[in-house]
Amino acid sequence: MTKEFNQQAEICVGLETLWQALSKDLIVTIPKIIPNIVKDVKLIEGNGGIGTIFHFTFFSGVTPVSYQKEKIIELDESSNEIGLQVVEGGYLNKGFSYYKTSFKLSAVGEDKTLVNVKISYDYELEIEESSLPMKTLESALHFLRCLEKYVLNDA
Repeated sequence: MTKEFNQQAEICVGLETLWQALSKDLIVTIPKIIPNIVKDVKLIEGNGGIGTIFHFTFFSGVTPVSYQKEKIIELDESSNEIGLQVVEGGYLNKGFSYYKTSFKLSAVGEDKTLVNVKISYDYELEIEESSLPMKTLESALHFLRCLEKYVLNDA
C-alpha cells in the first residue's frame, strides 16, 4: 500500500522562474544549489521530458545513500507539476519498492509561489516504519529554500 507525506512551502520567487529552475534547468541548478549534498548530476536518458532519467551522486556521509537514478514520470506544463521516481539505487536499496517526489507549483502573487511537495512510497519487504520519507520531505523543502535564495541572488 502506497503511503504519502505532504507539505507546502511558499517561495518568494515568481511561478515561471521557479518552474524553469525546477523543471527545465534541474540538471544545472541542483549541483549549484546544494553543492554540499549533490556531488554530480548526469543526464542518462531523455531530453528533460517524461521518461528522462538522471543519475545523482551524493557526497558520502551526507545522506544514507551514495547515488540514485530518478526518472521524470510526471511533467505537466499547464498545471506546473513534476514527479520524479527513484528507479535505481537510493532508497530502493533500503527496502522500498516505490519512491517518488512530486512538486506542484501555484502562483500566490507575482513574486510568490506555493509549492506542494508530496513524497509517495511503498515497502518492498516488511520493514519497520522508516524515517527516510520524512527526511526526504525535509530535504525537498530545504532544496526549495536554497533554490529560492539562489534565484533571488540573481543566479
